[in-house]
Amino acid sequence: MAGAILQLNIQNHHVVMDNGILQVTLSKPDGNVTGIKYNSIDNVLEVDDKENHRGYWDLVWNSGTGGTTGTFDEMKGKEFEVIVQNEEQIELSFKRNYSFKDKAVPLNIDKRFIMLRNSSGFYSYAIYEHLKEWPPFNLPQTRIVFKLRKDKFHYMAIADNRQRFMPLPEDRLRHRGKTLDFPEAVKLVNPKEPQFKGEVDDKYQYSCENKDLKVHGWISMDPAVGFWQITPSSEFRSGGPLKQNLTSHVGPYALAMFLSAHYSGEDLVLKLNPDEPWKKVFGPVFLYLNSVTDGGDPLSLWKDAKTQMTKEVQSWPYSFPASEDFPPPNQRGRLTGKLFVLDRYVSQDQTPATDAYVGLAAPGEAGSWQTENKGYQFWTKTDADGSFSIENARIGDYNLYAWVPGFIGDYRYDVIVSISAGSDMDVGDLVYEPPRNGPTLWEIGIPDRSAAEFYVPDPDPNYINKLYVDHPDRFRQYGLWERYAELYPDADLVYTVGVSDYTKDWFFAHVNRTRNDGSHLSTTWQIKFTVDNVDKNDAYTLRVALATANVAELQIQVNDPEAKPAVFTTGQIGHDNTIARHGIHGLYRLYSVDMSGSLLVEGENTIFLSQIISSSSFNGVMYDYIRLEAPPSDNP
Repeated sequence: MAGAILQLNIQNHHVVMDNGILQVTLSKPDGNVTGIKYNSIDNVLEVDDKENHRGYWDLVWNSGTGGTTGTFDEMKGKEFEVIVQNEEQIELSFKRNYSFKDKAVPLNIDKRFIMLRNSSGFYSYAIYEHLKEWPPFNLPQTRIVFKLRKDKFHYMAIADNRQRFMPLPEDRLRHRGKTLDFPEAVKLVNPKEPQFKGEVDDKYQYSCENKDLKVHGWISMDPAVGFWQITPSSEFRSGGPLKQNLTSHVGPYALAMFLSAHYSGEDLVLKLNPDEPWKKVFGPVFLYLNSVTDGGDPLSLWKDAKTQMTKEVQSWPYSFPASEDFPPPNQRGRLTGKLFVLDRYVSQDQTPATDAYVGLAAPGEAGSWQTENKGYQFWTKTDADGSFSIENARIGDYNLYAWVPGFIGDYRYDVIVSISAGSDMDVGDLVYEPPRNGPTLWEIGIPDRSAAEFYVPDPDPNYINKLYVDHPDRFRQYGLWERYAELYPDADLVYTVGVSDYTKDWFFAHVNRTRNDGSHLSTTWQIKFTVDNVDKNDAYTLRVALATANVAELQIQVNDPEAKPAVFTTGQIGHDNTIARHGIHGLYRLYSVDMSGSLLVEGENTIFLSQIISSSSFNGVMYDYIRLEAPPSDNP
């Protein structure tokens, strides 16, 4: 209803925003979304659930005990305030201030909800604040959750090639489903709809990288209505562009994840220290609803949602949020430059860093952005000549970071970048010199921080998600780790340089072998290669880039698998859980191993890679890339 007047109806325990297109009801003073009336649906949220479990912010926190779990807090507000009410906008605040007498998380929390005139949706954001004198604590997770009506929303879409009709939530219950080795994964044994029988449902099969996580949601076929969660910017998310987060999953749930330890473990838990002040704005995100007229294709709602997402991205940063903690465009800055790569064993000339990821994040070591979680990050990609432009960065001090597909390691510009309101800084030409000691003798894989190029087997037919059959993301199937023992029943993987093909002969995950009694056996892989002329008096360099690690210890031996101590060990590393969560990568780790030439022989040599922790099916690593470098040469 174009031109309809914005209305705000404040009741004893609820408040209703109405712009003539949709009507949003929130509990007062809690600040939970209890109802969304749109088109012919009185409430698109699950009416069978309690009001405070339909649309809500939540967080998980602990007092510093470590780990990724803690106390679940639904962040109920205690004070309600109308921040803006005019012909163009309503903005509401639901605030809860911390008191030392409380046992709650030591944060001031201000949840905001915005409705604009003529907008087919509403916005939400929140301001979290921790004062210096308050107790320290850990924050593993915070998000917004919407649970939609299970009788209407059956079709889920998170990408052009990742959408399908979904099972019902009761199909995951004990009498209809069987919980598998990882508890979030359930085999549907007796689902209400026979078409899902035998499939595996697991919310982690629908995870998405931050860089691609801009729109996802659900479609009701009758009436044809869509509900979409649109995140136009990742500036407030932790972990950088490759960090993976949950999206939508059986419930039907639609999530806006802001902070999580998924695919990273405790490294991504936000830990506030004693006497440490902190404030951060999460959001705004846009909750968008759309529909088609009678006879229209309901699946066209996905295309429309993508169009709306593009509009929201182009409108970022929004000018309408009323909090002074959310800076509008004129209170932000811009940074430009060009990035080149210089690897003298590849080319004597600097070459443009094409399609490189370049970003501003809190000052730290090279690569620290992937575990940074307290501040804001601003990322872009370079074009064909290495040029980049980072727009609308918040005021503050940053390091400029980058990584370049096709090259190992991380770049950091050593000068602190200070962004001020309206600043437009050009850092000029920057040169990344990736780690390199000598010429390449051989390499396995592609240095792109992912194990996707390696051999991903077909799934066990008993544990299939039909969406990922003949799909580029074949790694998202359940139980692929168990296929290793089937493919290598008697002896572990042996890869022969110059003969083997890593797309067929290098299993995507270095995992344990599960015995018939359910116990696990650690595994040792071999890389066989020939060296014609060995320099016994110089050092060779083995570069091992890992795409993920989960409670693993990788030991490396050269020619003698029993030698003590090992030539190299990582020590125990990782809690990424990527193997179980079908993610193909977690945190990137790069190891450079100096190997004395005296360890090698002229002719055939063998490098032994042993993953020695064998307590679970999910212990293991995924390799990104391995390279052996000869000693330095006078003429690279």
